[in-house]
Amino acid sequence: MPPPSPRSDDALLSVEQARELLLQLPAPHLETRLVPLHEALQRVLGADVVAPFDVPAHDNAAMDGYALRGADLLEGAPARLRVAGRALAGHAFVGELPAQACVRIMTGAVMPPGCDTVVPQELCRESGGELHIPPGAVRAGDHVRRRGEDLAAGRPALHEGRVLHAADLGLAASLGIGELPLRRRLKVAFLSSGDELRSIGQPLDAGCIYDSNRHTLWAMLARLGCEPLDLGLVPDQPDLLEAALRRGCEQADVVISSGGVGVGDADHLGRTMARLGDVSFRQVALRPGRPLACGLLRCERGHTVLLGLPGNPVAVMVAFYVLVRELLLRFMGASPGALPTLRAVAAQALRKRPGRTEYQRATLRRLPDGRWEAASTGNQGSGVLHSMSQADGLLVLEHERGNVAAGEAVDFLPFDGLA
Repeated sequence: MPPPSPRSDDALLSVEQARELLLQLPAPHLETRLVPLHEALQRVLGADVVAPFDVPAHDNAAMDGYALRGADLLEGAPARLRVAGRALAGHAFVGELPAQACVRIMTGAVMPPGCDTVVPQELCRESGGELHIPPGAVRAGDHVRRRGEDLAAGRPALHEGRVLHAADLGLAASLGIGELPLRRRLKVAFLSSGDELRSIGQPLDAGCIYDSNRHTLWAMLARLGCEPLDLGLVPDQPDLLEAALRRGCEQADVVISSGGVGVGDADHLGRTMARLGDVSFRQVALRPGRPLACGLLRCERGHTVLLGLPGNPVAVMVAFYVLVRELLLRFMGASPGALPTLRAVAAQALRKRPGRTEYQRATLRRLPDGRWEAASTGNQGSGVLHSMSQADGLLVLEHERGNVAAGEAVDFLPFDGLA
């Protein structure tokens, strides 16, 4: 697939336009191989997982009680049945059930031949080897799990492209499957650029700061299920930036940089991208996160997608959640859905200028009437990383929306929903 048509450097895209361009980028080929269950969490299935047998494999009791023939129940009258034996989970009733008889049964036990109903033990009474069932206690067919009602043999239990969670691993184990066909982890190289940046442990000279972006990027990539590759800090020198990008292009499926994406004298990313490949866009009507570049890097093994994120820490995280996350999931072979937002009311008035999509940090609480209320964390500066740590998520203020009044409905994007 050819790269999307480049945009001029001064073209300011809406978030939706930028998303559409990102969706046109060619995805890398990720091989599929069998991986043990305990290594499969948060990985992407490379093929359907088919149920090798019916689940449940037999009709079984859904409750502790007594298994019986529904035909032996008397409409509007009590029933009296002889207790002929018992069935436990893993220990089935053996033999034929006589007429007008029942079997003491525990949850999960296989239903005795001919039985199609379970009466819960609290709705009946056993005395002297006989079961007394009051009128209307149970109907024929009640409290039985039918063979194959969960999964039928030969049908997909898990579908290709699914990002695996704990329940999926349990489901595979319940089918006796110990290895799953998984896509190779997406390799994502990342770097931070800027003369003012220092790594943890280095002394801070005047005007310098510790780099936080590589640590948040590593955490977001790892949580998403990618294989992060840290390219380190790169000074504001075009030759060193080019060398780092070439290294990332050779080693990874995607390269992410933070910083140097603006139009200042020391912002070299855009010019370097133009020399090494194609630039699709460089600005998005997104706050925080307006300077955001996307393009393709060419290298000996082909091409690699490059995403140039802003240098401010909050802008890096917002841009990742809003645009980068979906792209990476698609590259991983997953089928990402819409971001999981909920509806809340604004706790206070919010300033918003139409013509850009804004994501403001906020906390969330439940009101006595059951509604959610979102309260701004205060200073929304894109360098105030502390407010991201305080926040429960982001208020989503749409492109054409203006100021928000207190009590007005808003969309809220919880951080906990962002895998």
